[in-house]
Amino acid sequence: MIVKPRIRGFICTTSHPLGCASNVREQADLTRALGNAAGCKSALVVGCSGGYGLASRIVAGFGYRANTVGVSFEKSPENDKPASAGWYNNAAFDHLAEEAGLKSVTFDGDAFSHEIKEQVIDELKTNYAPVDLLVYSLAPPIRVHPDSGERYRSVIKPLGEAYEASTLTLDVLKGTGRLTPVSLEPATEEETAATIAVMGGDDWRRWIDRCADEGVLSDDFKTIAFTYLGNELTYPIYRGGTLGQAKEDLDRTCVELNKRYGGKGAEALVAVLKAVVTQASTAIPVVPLYFSILFKVMKAAGTHEDCIAHINRLFREQLYGDSPRRIDEQGRVRMDNFEMADTIQAEVRRRWQAINGENLGELADVQGFTEDFLRIFGFGRDDVDYDAELSDLASVVRS
Repeated sequence: MIVKPRIRGFICTTSHPLGCASNVREQADLTRALGNAAGCKSALVVGCSGGYGLASRIVAGFGYRANTVGVSFEKSPENDKPASAGWYNNAAFDHLAEEAGLKSVTFDGDAFSHEIKEQVIDELKTNYAPVDLLVYSLAPPIRVHPDSGERYRSVIKPLGEAYEASTLTLDVLKGTGRLTPVSLEPATEEETAATIAVMGGDDWRRWIDRCADEGVLSDDFKTIAFTYLGNELTYPIYRGGTLGQAKEDLDRTCVELNKRYGGKGAEALVAVLKAVVTQASTAIPVVPLYFSILFKVMKAAGTHEDCIAHINRLFREQLYGDSPRRIDEQGRVRMDNFEMADTIQAEVRRRWQAINGENLGELADVQGFTEDFLRIFGFGRDDVDYDAELSDLASVVRS
């Protein structure tokens, strides 16, 4: 079959196996070009199939020669329906790791569940322990609690009062967008609690506690989870909303983990990362507009980074490197220093106030944003023939 992008709202419902494989290989090659570093030998990445989680696994494997175990919940190919992009990313990573003589295995299932934790820990005991790095990069919209069976759904809403602003509505296939008004009612207490249950620190803590209890972590292991802060323009819908409440819970969990395991030399960190295009960020009101303005400004300044460049800098500079840690008052590692530079933010604010339907393309990188979005699903690459017939939607990534 011939696989083309199909866009439904903020979602691409198809993915291209060769494009996804090329994305992963390109990131691995970029990482290898920076040279091998020391500090990580065996890594577990929970939420490994895309974005910063995938980049972390690639950097651990191809930048540190670490053996890796990945966990994610993806859709496999079925008849004439392609798999999810994350499924192809995982298959491509495992293939490249095998080529490089690295051990890797990917578990496909609900990372929140007791069952997946048990399967992963059994594998770690047999082939990967002691694990010296656990990356937690899980961000699904729904969580079924492993003990109670209660189903929680996260929401992206402000707190306290309704929020009205302009957002960027994209026509991804044309690489264009338009400004549209958005109005969101404030979250209820139940919605806020559900968002914390899904995206807070509880499951991160459970992974660490289970792995520690089963003896698969080294005494001096590191564990890191990711967060985003943004600026005052995104504050009402991000850090000041339900998402921010979940991230504050993540911060508290980090403090608890350090109290519990820091005595033997272990370390828990929360890293504040920069804005990048993900499936989730496209759907958050206001965020696409801020991101597209930001990307235009950072590209002009020469400081823009994609996922793999950003995570390489995190690992080599802050996680294992000799550079002084950039720690804020909450103890978080600040990797958003380029984004939050005064000159960058001043120009972003200027453009935000001046932007309208007529100058949108001049002040914001709408085309770049949409190109990044399509790349997530393996589309928009110059080295892939998107008119070619694919006869095997499962094994093609190994070619």
